[in-house]
Amino acid sequence: MRFGSVRARTTAGATAVVAVALVVAGLVVVQLLRANLAGQADLRAEVAAREVAAQLAGGTPFGKLDLPDGDDHPAQVVGDHGTLLAASDDLKSITGTGTSAVRPAPSASSTSRPDGGGGDDDDDDDPKDDPERGEVSSDPDYSTGTADVDGRTGDYRFAALEVTTPAGRTVTVYAGSDLEGARTAVGAVVRGMLAGLPVLLVVVALVTWLVTRRALRPVDAISAGMAEITGSGDLARRVPEPGSRDEVARLAATTNATLAALERSVARQRGFVADASHELRSPIASLRTQLEVAAAHPELLDLDGVVDDVVRLQHLAADLLLLARLDAGERPAGSTPVALGDVVREEVGRHAGARVPIETQITAEPLVAGSASRLSRALGNLLDNAERHASSAVRVTLDERGGQAVIRVTDDGPGVPPDERERIFDRFVRLDAARARDEGGAGLGLAIARDLAAAHGGTLVAGEAPGGGACFEIRLPADRIG
Repeated sequence: MRFGSVRARTTAGATAVVAVALVVAGLVVVQLLRANLAGQADLRAEVAAREVAAQLAGGTPFGKLDLPDGDDHPAQVVGDHGTLLAASDDLKSITGTGTSAVRPAPSASSTSRPDGGGGDDDDDDDPKDDPERGEVSSDPDYSTGTADVDGRTGDYRFAALEVTTPAGRTVTVYAGSDLEGARTAVGAVVRGMLAGLPVLLVVVALVTWLVTRRALRPVDAISAGMAEITGSGDLARRVPEPGSRDEVARLAATTNATLAALERSVARQRGFVADASHELRSPIASLRTQLEVAAAHPELLDLDGVVDDVVRLQHLAADLLLLARLDAGERPAGSTPVALGDVVREEVGRHAGARVPIETQITAEPLVAGSASRLSRALGNLLDNAERHASSAVRVTLDERGGQAVIRVTDDGPGVPPDERERIFDRFVRLDAARARDEGGAGLGLAIARDLAAAHGGTLVAGEAPGGGACFEIRLPADRIG
């Protein structure tokens, strides 16, 4: 057993909780049992004492009392000042009652008459509390002591009742009930609990271990599956999903969803690397060819062409670096609001000498949280795309709707077919119609623009302009700071 495992900790915890619960419950049961048996002993002692007191209340002389025999209920009749008037025949010694004497004193024989004459025991310390003539007190007093009855010594529970004889003499009757039976019963229960507790704990531990092992078996299968996937590198594989609808099943489903997302991410990364290698191969090969020709024939060096290829490589490297940062989760700082109106004006101004005129309409001045340079880069990419495909004009609008800043870039070109409006945002994708006009573009502009919009908590979608042509709409959450 691995004590650091969930199974071992669960088993140990469940066993400990059950052990504490059983010990507490056992103590409560023992206390209740002891109190119940003590109450029964009090009741038996009271019954025995009332039987003797009833005889005295009826006028039976002390010498003719029918006292209980045997060791179950030793009895005494005690007068004032602890004078023993009567006792059970087999009683040898006693403690816990009004007197330790077991035989009436010779001086008490003269007081054995029911009329109570011949002694001074008629005097009562508190006559007001004594029962009336021929009556027995209703509330007994209880005490615990020992008695030796016919050579057997044991613990007893004594009940004491006051009774007044018809002659007016008040005496106290003591009758005991053996506690040995109660203590034997409590001891038997305690021994049974102590004997059964380890067995029950072993059963609880075994059941908990088996149930936990069964519950965690799918987790072991998931762990083994993940280890195999990690070792083989085959992200197309999935971990087994149990048929249950519990937390383990949700864990397996989440794990498979994570593997699917990871597979897509790796496939996208591999495709990105392959496309990047393909796009870099052409300008590098062209640049190398020109340099080799220039090395052999300096007079044939096309310096402008070399510069153009270097610039193209520079732009492509910058685009790839930006996409890598966005893929890594880099997000723009959003503590300072950016005025989108200023971004639109500045970026349109940089495109003032474009092939086609750019019309601007700003109806609101929303603020957004993010990076002004990256928002300008996203808008610039859209303007570059619109300029390449426009026939005569490009239009840029800025508005605020429903708490969102909306930038729309439209052109009067051929537009984007509906089934291609999502694919054009893939990296290195250029439609056939676009390739005829493309002046060295690598197909990364729209992909970068969408990733930048997403990094600012917004969206970028393609649609159709009202008068025909393409329409690209950026929606960003408006920032009310300041």
